[in-house]
Amino acid sequence: MPVKRRDVRESAFLLTFEKMFRPDEELDDIFMAALEVNELLIDDDVKKLVIGVAEREDELDGIISKFSNKRTVGRIPKINLALLRIAIYEALYDDKVPVNVAISEAVVLAGKYALDADVSFVNGVLGSFSKSQEAEK
Repeated sequence: MPVKRRDVRESAFLLTFEKMFRPDEELDDIFMAALEVNELLIDDDVKKLVIGVAEREDELDGIISKFSNKRTVGRIPKINLALLRIAIYEALYDDKVPVNVAISEAVVLAGKYALDADVSFVNGVLGSFSKSQEAEK
């Protein structure tokens, strides 16, 4: 049975979130720990997404700060920040994921893992980002 992109995204989100609490640990060690627990999907697609987000973290945070009117990046809850990074990364660097899908999936994950107010925040930041992408075309 093929792996669903939603499962890849959710595992990548959880690993990206985990990395935020273990900044000095190598991603390979985080992947290995997740494999040992055997509760997350860890495949090449998940690793590629997590590594891509980690490699572009500063760029992604710059974009987030541009569209987050109410909070600086340092004051955004880690759950929201992980979701925003993944959604913006996918929108910019994954040709298979349309911007609206990246946003919709981030909002779904926010609904599952974050508070109601955070869902609105994530949706608002990504909505502003999306409008700016459309204006650039």
